[in-house]
Amino acid sequence: MNASGRKAAMPFIMVTVLLDMMSIGIIAPVLPKLIGSFMDSGASTSVAYGAAQAAFAIAQFFSAPVLGALSDRYGRRPILLLGLLGMGINFFVTALASQFWMLLAVRVMGGAVCANIAVANAYVADITVPEERAKNYGLLGAMFGLGFILGPVLGGVLGNHDLHWPFLLAGGLSLLNCLYGYFVLPESLPLDKRRSFELAKANPFTALARLRDLKGVETLMWIMGLSILAQFCLHTCWFLYTEFKFGWTPMDNGLSLLAVGGMAVLVQGGLMRVVQKYIPLPRLVIFGLVSSTIAFAGYGLVPLGWMLFVIVVANVFGYMVQPGLQSLVSNAVDPSRQGESMGAVSSINSVAAVLGPLLGTPLLAAVSHYPHGDWRVGAPFYLCAAIQGAAAIIGLRYFSRNHHRAHASPATVV
Repeated sequence: MNASGRKAAMPFIMVTVLLDMMSIGIIAPVLPKLIGSFMDSGASTSVAYGAAQAAFAIAQFFSAPVLGALSDRYGRRPILLLGLLGMGINFFVTALASQFWMLLAVRVMGGAVCANIAVANAYVADITVPEERAKNYGLLGAMFGLGFILGPVLGGVLGNHDLHWPFLLAGGLSLLNCLYGYFVLPESLPLDKRRSFELAKANPFTALARLRDLKGVETLMWIMGLSILAQFCLHTCWFLYTEFKFGWTPMDNGLSLLAVGGMAVLVQGGLMRVVQKYIPLPRLVIFGLVSSTIAFAGYGLVPLGWMLFVIVVANVFGYMVQPGLQSLVSNAVDPSRQGESMGAVSSINSVAAVLGPLLGTPLLAAVSHYPHGDWRVGAPFYLCAAIQGAAAIIGLRYFSRNHHRAHASPATVV
């Protein structure tokens, strides 16, 4: 792909990610309510919701490195289209589920075919020079945020009328996205940069171990893994937590994600690029880890729901952590292995997505009986703060000892 083609491809992948995140955002406020319709108590709903989230993540943990490696062999475009088609079918079948076991089975199938984020990250690495990756990953982050501006509000409005409508809309958007990609999205990986597919090297454990061969990446993976674990712990508990503590409805939760998405667009879509001119990327990551640690603790402590919005807005540096780490990792990976490495990063996401519900939802179930406004209902978020704080400590030590590596050229596999 020539320079003009690369510039043209970035808007295409941004629209693809936007539509993908819109479809996910649409179901976010109503999935806990749908699961709750099969349960008899708030505590059992918490555990069941955690199981549904973990089932999706376990399936994705095993499939993401395979799909990422397949994208290194056959190109990003067909794997991305497969994921979009699979997600569309997953949403439609979820809307038809009449029992919890059916919903759980659908979540497993959805996780197995969906590697959209990993492939999108590899796509961006294909079309972007290392110096611009932080900016473009920030733009992808902005699309995530914009998707979470539009999606949850739609899902909250529709969910207040019927819990099944948001899933039908999400399925339609996913299929529309698949058609868009089929007719518009170009392939980003040229034939001369493709590599053979070896199933033995594409399992998640081998893919994770392979990252240890990349100089300086292993510690970054620990930082990213802990940070993502804290995020998934928060995401899994957020909707039920706000219902238990503040009595929020799907519409209220949709508005909270509107605020989060708006901040992500503002920070990752523009402010981060401005700030990065004055503050090095590793330092921005540290600021973000510390800011998020304080924010997590605040989410659990506040006695009134409107205070959550204040914390969401104040946590400016927190929105810079993931695109910053993503850029640092991508710049340390050989160009021919971007799909494999991003698949491994997705596996880390999936490990966190498995552990987050297993850690957070039982803790939330244990405190769900406390009255509205009680600080103890925020116990899962105190755990998030501890995990993010550990990531901040590791990151501070790592970047202070390896300052010269932060601006080094991409490492090679040894």
